Amino acid sequence: MFWAHLEAQPCDPELLAAAARRVVEEVRSRMQLETLSTHPTLAGLRKLFKAAGCDPTRYRPSSEALLRRLLKGEEMPFISPLVDLNNCLSASLAVPCCVMAEETVSPPYVFRAGRPGESYESLRGPFNLEGKPLLVDAHGPCDVPITGNTRVKVTPDTKRAWLVAYLPGGVVVPEAAGEKLRELVEAAPAATLLLTAAS
Repeated sequence: MFWAHLEAQPCDPELLAAAARRVVEEVRSRMQLETLSTHPTLAGLRKLFKAAGCDPTRYRPSSEALLRRLLKGEEMPFISPLVDLNNCLSASLAVPCCVMAEETVSPPYVFRAGRPGESYESLRGPFNLEGKPLLVDAHGPCDVPITGNTRVKVTPDTKRAWLVAYLPGGVVVPEAAGEKLRELVEAAPAATLLLTAAS
């Protein structure tokens, strides 16, 4: 896993839009919808999902869902600057990424399979976490690389946030994630990178 501590900065929306367009163009130039599931990164993620007990054809990694929309001709969604950076990184690397408001999460963090009875209020409604790859903090379940948790959601008032990228081992290295994030922040300075780390 790759972690980045971000501090939100005022940013020209046009810079973010231009960065997103470049990401979409890059994705469409090197990926095809018909062969997406065999992409090495997505194949690695599907293995990770299966190891947790989750069927990746029923519950797709969030990055695969985003890439499918982009390859079908949809544009990158624009939500808020920190979320937009997060989505650009996710599409670029083909890995699920989540951005969590700093004040909503606390260490220690554990990545494990969801247990019977675990659930949370996701951005799409109540979500059963059993058998899903699950990130847990000191307060309980905080993210699955399928759909985000309302508890950790960033808002227009969020000043600092943690971004986590779920990297399948042996396919995407943390250094590549850090380099891509720095590249995105240079192109669209919607955040300052305070810290990057791997776990």
